[in-house]
Amino acid sequence: MKIAIAGGTGKEGRALAVRWARAGHEVSVGSRDKDRAVAAAAELGHGITGGDNATVIAAAETVVLSVPYSAHADTLKGLVDAVAGKVLVDITVPLQPPAVRVVHLPAGGSAALETKAIVGPSVSVVAAIHHISNVHLGDAEHAFDCDALFCAEDDRGRAVARTLITDLGLFPIDAGPLANAVALEALTPVLLHINKTYKIPAAGIRITGIPR
Repeated sequence: MKIAIAGGTGKEGRALAVRWARAGHEVSVGSRDKDRAVAAAAELGHGITGGDNATVIAAAETVVLSVPYSAHADTLKGLVDAVAGKVLVDITVPLQPPAVRVVHLPAGGSAALETKAIVGPSVSVVAAIHHISNVHLGDAEHAFDCDALFCAEDDRGRAVARTLITDLGLFPIDAGPLANAVALEALTPVLLHINKTYKIPAAGIRITGIPR
């Protein structure tokens, strides 16, 4: 799969890029600053390439949005034409610093629903990978002991989500339509609270009762 990670120069984007490249995908990291993305790609290796967001998206089949919620809407508005007709996996959590351990419900219902409203009907939007710590993602040898829930609106998006999650070394679980993404996004501040309360680096989620 040809994957472009918009905002891919941050910790989570870099970690995802390496894991997917190691799994055999063709990965590019994007940024508003082309030079920053090119430098990040060179540092990451594994055949990963870099460029400005619009350029790497144009060459991709699947787009992953990895930006802070504060940059979410503005980034998407600048990429509407570039993402048309593609699968867009939004991993954004609407955190409100400094209160990142408290659930915040955005005006659009969820970050994923706001994404859909901006990019329009031609884009298959998926909400996924909200609960996976970048501490664990960044350790390429780490074996995950948790599941990854995703929400999607069509079979195309669901198939992409299952592949990408599986290739991260996680078990994918279909959590329903995009309207359910609010529940997935809201779990992240809960997990951050658990991390602090129990003094652990990366709490995760495990769904019981599903055959593996």
